Amino acid sequence: MVILQGYGCNNAEVTNRITCPELSARTMTAEAAAALIHHGDNVGFSGFTGAGYPKAIPGALHDAMVAAHTRGDAFRIGLWTGASTAPDADGVLAKAHGVSSRLPYNSDPTMRALINSGEVDYIDAHLSHSAQHMWFGFYGRLDVAVVEVTAILPGGLLVPSSSVGNNKTWLDQAQKVILEVNHWQPRELEGFHDIYYGAALPPHRRPIELTEPMQRIGEPYLRVDPAKVVAVVETDRPDRNSPFSPPDEVSAAIADHVLDFLRHEVRAGRMPADLLPLQSGVGNVANAMLAGLQGSEFTNLTAFTEVIQDGMLDLLDSGTLRTASATSFGLSDAGVRRFMDGIASYKGRILLRSEEISNHPELVRRLGLIAMNGMIEADIYGNVNSTHIMGSAIMNGIGGSGDFARNAFLNFFVTPSTAKDGAISAIVPMVSHVDHTEHDVHVIVTEHGLADLRGTSPQDRAPRIIEHCAHPRFREALQDYFERAWNERPTARHTPHLLGEALSWHQRYLDTGSM
Repeated sequence: MVILQGYGCNNAEVTNRITCPELSARTMTAEAAAALIHHGDNVGFSGFTGAGYPKAIPGALHDAMVAAHTRGDAFRIGLWTGASTAPDADGVLAKAHGVSSRLPYNSDPTMRALINSGEVDYIDAHLSHSAQHMWFGFYGRLDVAVVEVTAILPGGLLVPSSSVGNNKTWLDQAQKVILEVNHWQPRELEGFHDIYYGAALPPHRRPIELTEPMQRIGEPYLRVDPAKVVAVVETDRPDRNSPFSPPDEVSAAIADHVLDFLRHEVRAGRMPADLLPLQSGVGNVANAMLAGLQGSEFTNLTAFTEVIQDGMLDLLDSGTLRTASATSFGLSDAGVRRFMDGIASYKGRILLRSEEISNHPELVRRLGLIAMNGMIEADIYGNVNSTHIMGSAIMNGIGGSGDFARNAFLNFFVTPSTAKDGAISAIVPMVSHVDHTEHDVHVIVTEHGLADLRGTSPQDRAPRIIEHCAHPRFREALQDYFERAWNERPTARHTPHLLGEALSWHQRYLDTGSM
């Protein structure tokens, strides 16, 4: 039994986390384990949104890479994960200039800079695709998997830690496996996971028979072939826990618009009074939308999502949210303490799955999710850019937003109407990069209002988006653009554009610092 102190643990009170004799004999230092990774290897790390990533191997790899570069030797790897990790994983490897390619999602600023400078090749993939594309052989061979776990049991059974992500596939497909056993992760996490082992390659696939968000279709453990495990490293380090800002006036207004629309849908008979399962993206606006549900008339809710954030813990604690299925935690320090203090009460109400299940289009469509995700910009016809700044520089990545948006019963894309103190409009004539086409976008929301785009043509969408979502400062110019595009070519009015001006707002910002 682990005796928790705050959100860590007292090592003197921790029982042995490695009860498999064969693998216990392979414990070693992080430096010795990192020496088993070589230049040119593709390496799969555990980790999703700062939870469950390896804590010791990245630092040891950093030192080995710096030493190699000092000698004049090359040492760079391909780095694959579940999603984002942390400064002491992505960040330290980026600082060592030790990454040649990266997939499928990154949020580390140092790594982002190397991607945008062209030093690191970035494969920005839908999260539901990353594991299966690796299994299909699209990315080449996975040489090493480095996976954090809570405990190692006999026979190669592993108690997962605070995220699952792509760990199942990395463990299955890697040539060699390094395990990090993190004593910071509570031993009571055993039983919080549902790992599905029924996947197969085409043409041998079968339907995934999950019909309710909390239905178990797998087992509580990851599996690994003990013969592939070349090293076990013990750690006692926390996840990267990101603080969330209290809802501000803008995010609260966005949340109010979303809630009012959900009420409208219930009154119209398009969804039940306890709604459909929720999916929410990560960040302060997403947490504000969840906070808006607190104290509302909506109760007995469920979630089928990627990440358990502080806002979902609030809803679980109040009883507004009955259960939540995800692939990872993404908590603040306060959220971690609250979860660990009440961990027994969350068992059976929180379930962590592989991201190939949490984000699976078949399941998203079957369950009929309400998907709520952020964006960088939208254009007047409903195309959404959620990844790129001014068309060329990646911010983070598409993540799971496409998995959910295209297959959800109802999707929302939300953003403040302006950025950079009003210099940038989030509603533009044409987006500078398209992640979600107008065909996949249902509702756009800013603090000024909401545009329901379902069942509308492009020429119907433009006035709705301009009137309800654009900042008042930019509405007149957007309306002028639309009217002139409509009048210029009478035989091309389906989605009218002035091609010479369509991206002029972005160019004007690059030239002058304001759109």
